[in-house]
Amino acid sequence: MSTQDVLKNASTLASYNVLLQVMFRVLTFLLNAFTLRFVSKELIGVVNVRLTLLYSTLVFLSREAFRRACLSGVSGPNHSWRQVINLLWLTLPLGVLWAALLVCVWLWLLEVPDPLTVPYYGPAVVLFALSGVQELLAEPLWVLAQAHMFVRLKVVAESLAMIAKCSMTVVLVVFAREWGLYIFSAAHLVYTGFLVLCYAVYFIRFLGSQEAAKKGFPLHRVGDLLPCRPLVDWTLARLTWSFFKQSFLKQILTEARFIFLPIEESFYIFFAKVLERGRDVKSQKQEDVAIAAEVLECLLKLVLVVGLIISVFGYAYSHLALDIYGGSLLSSGAGPTLLRCYSCYVLLLAVNGVTECFVFAAMSQKEVDRYNLVMLALSVSFLFLSYMLTWWAGGVGFIQANCLNMGLRILHSLLYIHRYFQSSQWKPLRGLLPSPLLLLALAVSAVVTALSEGVFCCDSGWLLRLVHIAIGAACLLGVFVAVLLTETQLIQFVRTQLMPQYRKKHT
Repeated sequence: MSTQDVLKNASTLASYNVLLQVMFRVLTFLLNAFTLRFVSKELIGVVNVRLTLLYSTLVFLSREAFRRACLSGVSGPNHSWRQVINLLWLTLPLGVLWAALLVCVWLWLLEVPDPLTVPYYGPAVVLFALSGVQELLAEPLWVLAQAHMFVRLKVVAESLAMIAKCSMTVVLVVFAREWGLYIFSAAHLVYTGFLVLCYAVYFIRFLGSQEAAKKGFPLHRVGDLLPCRPLVDWTLARLTWSFFKQSFLKQILTEARFIFLPIEESFYIFFAKVLERGRDVKSQKQEDVAIAAEVLECLLKLVLVVGLIISVFGYAYSHLALDIYGGSLLSSGAGPTLLRCYSCYVLLLAVNGVTECFVFAAMSQKEVDRYNLVMLALSVSFLFLSYMLTWWAGGVGFIQANCLNMGLRILHSLLYIHRYFQSSQWKPLRGLLPSPLLLLALAVSAVVTALSEGVFCCDSGWLLRLVHIAIGAACLLGVFVAVLLTETQLIQFVRTQLMPQYRKKHT
């Protein structure tokens, strides 16, 4: 295949993928709007946040490194596709391992939702994990299709799977809404099952055909898709391991909102119970409004302080963290820059989580419907920004697109909160204004740690690295002292509301 043909196919694939993503977002928007008429918003929230996060984390950690390594072509034209297929089948046992670990986290380390509001949470966690493992059955076929530019296969397979999922969801929501999370679990199993079926049917028909012979396809029968000798290309296996370490770190950062998820979920319930949805401040109990305003201010201050600390120290220690974690493979090139951008993205994720949990608790049904349209517009604009900024700045541009999208969502929420409290004496948005001493401590820490990185890190041995770490620890201690001295309301809130031992005493 000539370079021009590859470019043409790649461009076509990119165009189809953009259209596919737009279609998926529109279908998801319409599906959520429909299902909200039949099931509770709490149940939809668990599906869209917790269970989707479980599924996406499982499949990403199980296959991303293999995809990047096996599609990179570093082994040259003489590499064996048999060995590549063998390596790709390792995604399945790895997926089973991740499924077991993540199910344990979701069931035993995270707070389980109220079974009366969100029934069948435990089985749903297992079924969503199973759907992720099921999708991995198609991984060797997916890589083969991508490597040989089967442009339309992915589009057709994912479109059919999405239509099947939506159809299953609608039918079960209308006729069996008492099934709770079983509805969405079954629909997701249908989605991944359709994906596997489409790829399997295509390759069963394609292998050994005249079209395959004409294209010079390296495999000739269905049995060639199964593991066999020779085992694996160890050069490719080592590259996969390197990508795995990188993808694991990236997934942790990408899903950094997960750090703040328990706070968001818990205080959404609080705001929903304290405030009367759709009514203005003057029409509600003033004592309840006062408590809600104080809590919102403290939450904003908490996530802002944590986010600023991550951003400030993430800038100066990204290179060191990547160097310790993955050596020069990760710390050279664009890796540190990407990690620094992700550190700033965490700040936006944190603030957005708190502002939206208040907004969604206070909005009327009509306001929620209008906001869904805003979210749809933001989703489409995000796709456009992602394309343009990624073309302009690569991976950094993609993070910038996420930051811009998150910033617009924060702006919308801030405007709503401002209007909500405008006619009252409470100003919870003051939580976004740290004390001058804390800002000074963060600014000094940013300058000192950046200079320390330039002088001591990271090519002059472990002694100077330890000096850099010690300087960072001293700066972090200074920031904590500034918080203790100036943010007394925040400290009291954390002690009495977020720390169990102090909460019991306070009660």
